[in-house]
Amino acid sequence: MPSSRQIRSTAVVVFLATAAAGIAQGQTPARAAPTAADWTALAKLPDFTGVWEVGFGGPGGRGAGGRGGRAGGPPAGPQLTAAYAAKRQARLANPPEDSQAANCLPPGMPGIMGQPYPMEFLLTPGLVTIVIEAYTQVRHIYTDGRPLPDDPDPKFHGTSIGHWEGDTLVAETVGFSPQTDIAANTPHSEKMKIVERFRLSDPDTMTIETTVTDSEALTAPWVSTRTLRRHRAWTIAEYICEENNRNSVDANGKAGINIKK
Repeated sequence: MPSSRQIRSTAVVVFLATAAAGIAQGQTPARAAPTAADWTALAKLPDFTGVWEVGFGGPGGRGAGGRGGRAGGPPAGPQLTAAYAAKRQARLANPPEDSQAANCLPPGMPGIMGQPYPMEFLLTPGLVTIVIEAYTQVRHIYTDGRPLPDDPDPKFHGTSIGHWEGDTLVAETVGFSPQTDIAANTPHSEKMKIVERFRLSDPDTMTIETTVTDSEALTAPWVSTRTLRRHRAWTIAEYICEENNRNSVDANGKAGINIKK
């Protein structure tokens, strides 16, 4: 029977081997502390900092999440393959009694970026952080040169890697939870990828062009554009969905209400 010291030594060896394997598979080790030069370079980038409000309306419903709706323009929603059009029709034919939002689940990407709540952009060396008031969500866009993961963990917001092209922040996102949708009642496959282009059209106006591709679910890229307006006197408020949540959905999709609250 091995001694406790031998067991501890074996555990250390296994841990180190696992960590080394993780780095070899593309996991990024801890980032170095930013230098003065990093902060100087950051100061030369466009000023995205502050609280922004998502705009709605306008030609073609651009603020509402799409270029469609205009005469002669592209379709208002994503163009689906036959298999995924059938999946969408099945959902519409047998919808749940309530949405995931009844259980305080966020919509995930790309829907979280179009919620009618403000969001705050924070820029630090190698990272853009977006604090979204809706559902108290936080997105991280890593701009430190790391690659996109080959086998990302499926998450509501995916994994976002960004880089700067002049005055435009380009963010690529992969790895989405199956509980998220391309659009309402429109599921995606594991191959979905989202590319966002953030830029300032004037000092207090930001445009975000979002391109969704999915070789299994879409017959063509789905492109949408949103406009955000900066409010320099605003702050992000608390959004505690569970605090006053009276409605919920059980594991079978049946809605309920707690009148005791």
